Amino acid sequence: MKIMKWVPLFMTLILYGMFVCSSNAAFKPVDSYLLACGSSHNVTFQGQTYIPDLEHSSVKLSSQANSLVATTNSSAPFPIYQSARVFTRSVSYEFDIKQKGHHWVRLYFYPISSAGHDLKSASLTVVTENFVLLNNFTFENFKGSYMWKEFAINVDSNSLSLTFIPSNNSIAFVNAIEVVSIPDDLIPDQALFLPSTSISGISELALETVYRVNMGGPLLTAQNDTLGRMWQNDVQYLHVNSSATNVSVSPSTIKYPATVTPEIAPNWVYATAETMGDPNVANSNFNMTWVFNVDPDFTYFIRVHFCDVVSQSLNSLVFNLYINSDVWASVDLSSLTGGLDVPYYKDFAANSSDSGVLTISVGPDPVADDSSGIMNGLEIIKMSNEARSLDGVSPVEHLLPPSASKKKHTAIIIGSSVGAVAAVMMIALFFCCFVSHKSKTPQQGHSWLPLPLYGNSLTLTKMSTVSQKSGTASCISLTSTNLGRFFSFQDIMEATNKFDETMLLGVGGFGRVYKGTLEDGTNVAVKRGNPRSEQGIAEFRTEIEMLSKLRHRHLVSLIGYCDERSEMILVYEYMANGPLRSHLYGADLPSLSWKQRLEICIGAARGLHYLHTGATQSIIHRDVKTTNILLDENFVAKVADFGLSKTGPSLDQTHVSTAVKGSFGYLDPEYFRRQQLTEKSDVYSFGVVLMEVLCTRPALNPVLPREQVNIAEWAMTWQKKGMLDQIMDSNLVGKVNSASLKKFGETAEKCLAEYGVDRPSMGDVLWNLEYALQLEEMSSALAEPEDNSTNHIQGLPLTSLEQFDNSVNMMNGANSGTDDDAEDATTSAVFSQLVNPRGR
Repeated sequence: MKIMKWVPLFMTLILYGMFVCSSNAAFKPVDSYLLACGSSHNVTFQGQTYIPDLEHSSVKLSSQANSLVATTNSSAPFPIYQSARVFTRSVSYEFDIKQKGHHWVRLYFYPISSAGHDLKSASLTVVTENFVLLNNFTFENFKGSYMWKEFAINVDSNSLSLTFIPSNNSIAFVNAIEVVSIPDDLIPDQALFLPSTSISGISELALETVYRVNMGGPLLTAQNDTLGRMWQNDVQYLHVNSSATNVSVSPSTIKYPATVTPEIAPNWVYATAETMGDPNVANSNFNMTWVFNVDPDFTYFIRVHFCDVVSQSLNSLVFNLYINSDVWASVDLSSLTGGLDVPYYKDFAANSSDSGVLTISVGPDPVADDSSGIMNGLEIIKMSNEARSLDGVSPVEHLLPPSASKKKHTAIIIGSSVGAVAAVMMIALFFCCFVSHKSKTPQQGHSWLPLPLYGNSLTLTKMSTVSQKSGTASCISLTSTNLGRFFSFQDIMEATNKFDETMLLGVGGFGRVYKGTLEDGTNVAVKRGNPRSEQGIAEFRTEIEMLSKLRHRHLVSLIGYCDERSEMILVYEYMANGPLRSHLYGADLPSLSWKQRLEICIGAARGLHYLHTGATQSIIHRDVKTTNILLDENFVAKVADFGLSKTGPSLDQTHVSTAVKGSFGYLDPEYFRRQQLTEKSDVYSFGVVLMEVLCTRPALNPVLPREQVNIAEWAMTWQKKGMLDQIMDSNLVGKVNSASLKKFGETAEKCLAEYGVDRPSMGDVLWNLEYALQLEEMSSALAEPEDNSTNHIQGLPLTSLEQFDNSVNMMNGANSGTDDDAEDATTSAVFSQLVNPRGR
């Protein structure tokens, strides 16, 4: 039989020995430095020989006088940790690089006990010329006894400098260092950023290996990998151990195609796998899920390895791959590889959840005959941020001591001085000619200024072709359409205290959001675009254009923007209570009452209804979700994030044909299938929000059994049985009027109809939610009223009827906003920033 259970220890050892014999290294690195720091003799570790750091002719220590040696003969977990070099001041290792390109940089740390040195309290900062690898790391905050770090850096010069900086008046140390060249094609420049975009420039970043996992197989070390990598077993990361069954074949049966080499992953990774097990649940359509804790402030490169070592015939293994809540659907390995036992890998990029968790899941494709899935290996790699750092937000220039920085830039300063003298001479030579020419040339002024973004290659202005005769450009300037206040980058820096991390409010698809304070004391939210984000200039422009036209009490107001220094920054009114989602789950905040939840849903519905009916042409939000519904200090809901918004169909159209954009779990299935966008797409997304509000769980949760993954499908099965109260938030049990809950459930059910034509308008949704609120408010004073098909409440107070009249007027397009909304717009501190914008 081809498949073997990975259980008996003796079988593990036999196969392990087979692999060691069959995996001779094919790749020979040009640069290979293995240093035992502080050691006086060679050290053998994992089949490799490390030589003393001071005995290598191609490695120089910048200041040996600032270093000490610590050694021990006991307690060290491995020989490589028996010595260390300790630094009392900043010291650099300089490596001669013979072949430019990507290199592993591996660092080994173990705070050995040595007289006179408390290495456990040492504070470590490690940088290269361009990247921060570690910043203020200390073992006092580390759970393990020793630490091994692996980085990948693209070296574009003939040398590589590793600088160790003692932080906080402490000391620094290192036990061993590896600098080894690797194949450049190991690290791609692009990867798929789910659900439908891509990220580029990866090969120019610094990368840090966070997890490298061998599914279903044993620990692999440098002895078993052509590039000296370490692969962990996956059991500790499985969400439900019984959901997976490990299988294996002989590594010699793996057939590498031309597009995959052992440098991508050794054959032992592809020879072992996890397949669908028995999680002991009623429904067999469950997912096999691995959960990884990561730093939520970074983006991650993810490489998934597959090899069909379980099928007896082609085209019998089809499954879905989930990364967080996004799905890369219908993985048919036979179609991708053309055979069995043939390795395949796929690269992705992703952010973590707000709680700092990445989930990777494999599950059956609903349309496939076989309910199975497989995964052989997984790599999760952190990518450096805008500050070129893998640890914090401080760039190299802020961490290097002034003396080191001065030495590094001496040649540049001298060259700049010579250039400056030459420039002055040129200016003096041509000054008179310039003045004479200027006096003879009529000046041509422009009433607009372009908004340069990313090297001036793109702007927010719409410019026509330049006339060759006149030399002028006809354009439509966004700066002339009341975009609000323009902020200089210095204004933004002062408002956010130089983007102080203590003022970070959250991280989204566009970038990081900080709390700021303007010079007049107004609190604002500052959204700083990330150039490597899946969203970019198009969303930045759309956000400004849309919000410059919209003013409503239930829409977040845009105060202004900044586009200096290749930045994309948006400044909004500050919403003190943050996103609705954080009040439902994922944060330790007090539970919302049923009345509060209804009022929040009503506020969001009013904002969406205004978008659909309040402007000359309707606006479709296209990304309605609980993270885009924000709450102010009074828990008034306001719809936010208009980066994906789209102008709706005109009077003679039924839809807008456009590429699918939005968030999985909230996407209108009809829009997803037909790429035809209507206002009813927002209605569907809002229906998902309603179920989130009721059940307090994410729209998609791949760690749950298959039938529960999608909240819309799961909640609808209970709604149709009239048992929605069985899945509602436990904090609401016994505290909700049954008629109010019934009306709420019916409203959500209509929103989640399969076809848009069967869904209500946002005006109808608003009316029904108002009615559910009235039922809840009256339940304490009156006997529970009987719900009926007319949705009419006898004896409502006059104020409530006036509210309904206002809603009806808005549905008919008679009013784009109430008088109260207009008054808010003219009196609030937020809108005072718009009334008196400051120009460039």
